[in-house]
Amino acid sequence: MVKVLFVCMGNICRSPMAEGVFRRMLEGVGLHEKVYVDSAGTHSYHIGGPPDPRSQATAQRRGVDLRSLRARRVTSADFAEFDYVLAMDQDNYENLVELCQNAELQQRIQLFLDFAPDLPEREVPDPYYGGPTGFDRVMDLVEEAAQGLLIHIREHHRL
Repeated sequence: MVKVLFVCMGNICRSPMAEGVFRRMLEGVGLHEKVYVDSAGTHSYHIGGPPDPRSQATAQRRGVDLRSLRARRVTSADFAEFDYVLAMDQDNYENLVELCQNAELQQRIQLFLDFAPDLPEREVPDPYYGGPTGFDRVMDLVEEAAQGLLIHIREHHRL
């Protein structure tokens, strides 16, 4: 089984949106039993809490239900457990590299938007302090990168 972990700061906006979108994509192509998906945050602000209501509303409008997700913090065990540890931005990428002491496992850490090379952005911006259009933009970026990730996993894992 291929395992994917999406990571943002608090695990209530970007990473749960990515988790929900990618799960829906996997279900759509019948790979939901071959690829495990989770999300986490680098900080512990919201452990056990649901995704931000604005994230939930934005995702719901696009057919993605985030209600069952709960925030958790990244653990050192995640680096061995997951094949892909995908950071939403450079700050979280650097936090993940610092947390992962194993140089070999650090290679599993990437920026999520690396899977959307045609986009001009390299980071998924944090919409927490902005208005609703920020959440729509995050969804656009997440959907694009998730599509690229799906193609990558199918090619590299022969699924």
